[in-house]
Amino acid sequence: MAVIHHTALKPTKLELLTAWLPTRPWYLGSADEPALVKAGGFRLDDPQGEVGIEFMVVTSGTHPATYLVPLTYRGAPLDGAEHALVGTMEHGVLGRRWAYDGCHDPVLVTQLLALIEGRVQAQDQNTSDTPDREITRSYRGDGLTPFTTVTDDQEGTELSAPHGTTLRLHRVLTNGPDLAPEATGHVAGSWRLPDGTRARGLFVVLTSTKHEVA
Repeated sequence: MAVIHHTALKPTKLELLTAWLPTRPWYLGSADEPALVKAGGFRLDDPQGEVGIEFMVVTSGTHPATYLVPLTYRGAPLDGAEHALVGTMEHGVLGRRWAYDGCHDPVLVTQLLALIEGRVQAQDQNTSDTPDREITRSYRGDGLTPFTTVTDDQEGTELSAPHGTTLRLHRVLTNGPDLAPEATGHVAGSWRLPDGTRARGLFVVLTSTKHEVA
């Protein structure tokens, strides 16, 4: 179980993301947009208790856009993931923490697949040992193979596995149906809009393309 420490972070997560988000191909704004605002999210537990896993939802812009930002927090650098480093922070309890784009962290990807398959439960973003009942998921399949490539584009982030299986993270969130009938699996959730109302939509969609054998 992940323990949520209510303590100071320097710089804060939002300060790190303010510098990092404009470097992403799926970011819709400009570098001088208004300050980011936390709009929601959830956590997953690392079975080893070493890596913090958070799916943060933030809003930015004069005409606000809402972004899904999966992050991992580690007590030491992740080998081979320099390209995915969001930044470092000083944690009031845990000391130096390295924050990564979680799509490139195998611990987050493994736990996300476990969530889709129903083997783990989403956790509240701010309270220890409290399930997040607003996060829904589905899966119809017979097991998932490891993903071998991660690609960012203007539509979001896609993780690909052999034989046509893809995991698409909707980095720019839209209010709409939280089911994808054509998908093999999905994760959906809700977030706060700037006017205080709540929106809901898809976070993650899993698809599989079966190839016929002649």
